[in-house]
Amino acid sequence: MTTTMLRKSILGIAGLAFAGGLAAGPLNHADTTAAVDAKPIAVAVQADKPGVDKGKLIPHGVQGEQSRIDLNDEQARNVKAIIAATKKSGLDERAAVISIATALQESKLENLGHLGDRNDHDSQGLFQQRPSSGWGTVEQITDPEYSTMAFQKGLKQVDGWKDMPLTEAAQTVQVSAYPDAYAQWEKQAADLVAKHWNN
Repeated sequence: MTTTMLRKSILGIAGLAFAGGLAAGPLNHADTTAAVDAKPIAVAVQADKPGVDKGKLIPHGVQGEQSRIDLNDEQARNVKAIIAATKKSGLDERAAVISIATALQESKLENLGHLGDRNDHDSQGLFQQRPSSGWGTVEQITDPEYSTMAFQKGLKQVDGWKDMPLTEAAQTVQVSAYPDAYAQWEKQAADLVAKHWNN
């Protein structure tokens, strides 16, 4: 069984609440940032294309051990859609890294529909956003551009998000039951942004 198939099986058995967060709704609440105990680890990110500001990708080093998955064609398309939506939102490479790392944690970059009994409430899409919590309609939150821009609208409301560890910024928007889980995807997300930002 491949790593990707194993992860899909784990998601299917345990439900998305195990692997990801509970996207409670667009940010309109007091600061709920999570404390992070892990010490930053310096990681070099190689940009495949000229013009990517490597300092913006991981400005504070990654926190904790890093995970990585192989991406299929759908997941790669979703990475490109997140980057395109980030540019459309007028945000920079760091916002793309945070967005991709969040989607890696929430859905493994798969645009998930309703999973029935295995669903985390009514969470759907790349960011596991909930229609019942005001993120948008099912059609909207399963549109990669819309869901990315909705996540980033919440991110923009987080005071000092550019200076926060990735997992704190993501958690403040997502309000996950596993607030530190986003940190493990920072290196892969940064590598993906470095590779695709100027495509």
